[in-house]
Amino acid sequence: MNSLVHKSLVVQLQAGDTERFPVLAHLSYDSADPFALTVVFSHDGRVLARWTLDREMVGEGLLRPVGVGDVRLRPESRGLWEELRMEFLGDSRTDGDRHRAVVYVWAAAVAAFLRDTHAAVRPGEEQVCVDDFLAEIMAEG
Repeated sequence: MNSLVHKSLVVQLQAGDTERFPVLAHLSYDSADPFALTVVFSHDGRVLARWTLDREMVGEGLLRPVGVGDVRLRPESRGLWEELRMEFLGDSRTDGDRHRAVVYVWAAAVAAFLRDTHAAVRPGEEQVCVDDFLAEIMAEG
């Protein structure tokens, strides 16, 4: 069974008051970190941002609004297709607000990616080696 899952998608990025423009989103899942998904956004060969997301939260975001912190997800309808709206909040700006980017992803592609991750590690069957986790944290301190 494959423990690594990857998918690259063209998504729509909207930063500030700009119009949407296409960027690449590289989604990855590694069963060694079974609760997390990684998304790397890139454009013209440059990495724009890298986020680690909760796998269950992404699945819930396809169905209903979720998130209250730096990441907020919710389904949106765009006529013929459904999208996942992903809002990311960044560092504070000089005016006291925060940098903000919104990414729109075709919901069916995200659902297919999640199904692939569930084939690698079924929800509820995730395992984390607590000893390794604690050793990693202690080494960083």
